[in-house]
Amino acid sequence: MNQKIRQAIFDRLAAAILKPATELNYNNPFELLIAVVLSAQATDKEVNKATTRLFAVANTPQAILALGKEGLKAYIKTIGLFNTKAANIIKLCQQLLDRHAGQVPKTREELEALAGVGRKTANVILNTAFGLHTIAVDTHIFRVSNRTGIAPGKTVLEVERKLDKWVPKNHKKDAHHLLILHGRYTCIARKPRCPSCVIEDLCEFKEKTS
Repeated sequence: MNQKIRQAIFDRLAAAILKPATELNYNNPFELLIAVVLSAQATDKEVNKATTRLFAVANTPQAILALGKEGLKAYIKTIGLFNTKAANIIKLCQQLLDRHAGQVPKTREELEALAGVGRKTANVILNTAFGLHTIAVDTHIFRVSNRTGIAPGKTVLEVERKLDKWVPKNHKKDAHHLLILHGRYTCIARKPRCPSCVIEDLCEFKEKTS
């Protein structure tokens, strides 16, 4: 696939997806950080249901620490891996207070040093909270990148690096959400909705559905 086709693909996705944004509910970088940590192996709907209740009573590091691990679990117990996530969030909140005066840091290195935060989560925060041109490769982006031929790769990091290199500059900021939303609603895992896909004729997927 050449850059002319990639440009056309992202132009069409941007025209079709008018508000490319996360579907997680949040009001500030800290709420987004907690929501993203909770979203691992969980749906955005499940996370939003839990955080609506949680953030109403605790949406700062201090407030979540005041809940304690067991108190936090009561709000997130409907989410997968809630025991591990609760432990990480309590540790993360203490780290934010100890190292960053309670604020969410704005560098990848500082973010990845927090409990429960890996490269993907850091990329989401940098892009969505702070407007940096990072792309967090989740299962949707990995699938779409390989299936369409936009940025094929055998590993998440390989796909991320190719996207970083090949996504047209004018779409770099929104590419993360354009690809996620396209993968979530059109280029779905089991039976992609090729007939209604705006990039169907540009896509390199050989087993298109009819």
